[in-house]
Amino acid sequence: MDFLFYILLGAGVGFAVGLTGVGGGSLMTPVLVFSGIPIKIAIGTDLLYAAATKAVGSVGHSRLGNIRWRLVFLLALGSTPGAVLTAFVLRDIFNGPVDYTPILNVALGLMLILTSLVLLLKNYSLKINTPIAIKQDWLYRQAPIITVLAGFVLGILVTLSSVGAGALCAALLLVLYPRIPVLHIIGTDITHAVALTLIAGFAHVLMLQSVDLNILCGLLLGSLPAVYLGAKVSIKIANRYLQIILGSLLFIIGLKFILF
Repeated sequence: MDFLFYILLGAGVGFAVGLTGVGGGSLMTPVLVFSGIPIKIAIGTDLLYAAATKAVGSVGHSRLGNIRWRLVFLLALGSTPGAVLTAFVLRDIFNGPVDYTPILNVALGLMLILTSLVLLLKNYSLKINTPIAIKQDWLYRQAPIITVLAGFVLGILVTLSSVGAGALCAALLLVLYPRIPVLHIIGTDITHAVALTLIAGFAHVLMLQSVDLNILCGLLLGSLPAVYLGAKVSIKIANRYLQIILGSLLFIIGLKFILF
């Protein structure tokens, strides 16, 4: 019965991802925690879940030529050591999950709030992405260095929360590289997210023993077909209103993790 529950849970989250385009991490981890799964297991399992689901999208974007591999490399140059270093810190500095669980709660709450703001301001951010912004010459000259440093921060935050590899990274790329087509931003973001969540997920497996393979298999069985179905349905629904509702919900859930 538990395995069936995880299949249904994966289907529900997968359908929502296909419907709204919101990353699975911002939905899956809170749902797992609210279902009674310890937060460290929820985060570790969700990281590998995200790597598997995003890999499907990455293959599609690769075939369409939507991936800027140089940007993927720059992001990974920062995010990979950030993820591994964070796992080492959680394992070697703290005595166990009891000590670092409050940090995971706060990190998850903050990342949910940031993701909700990115989601709610998504349309506005695209509108201000105009030639006026391109005049910020210094920012764009330093873009490669900033990309690596931002990747490092993302590696830390995603390893702590499993949230943000998609939405926050995409927002960053939109600001730093306004001349790049949005489809290329999306393809690059998804491809980097595959690498980051896979490395962070294996760090949780090897160093923190915080992945449940039974839950992972159930979630994948339910979500992969549901994502496709949600995408088909989304064509008939005003996606902007769904994102507003979902963004508001993520904001409230994020506050709950931080304050309670």
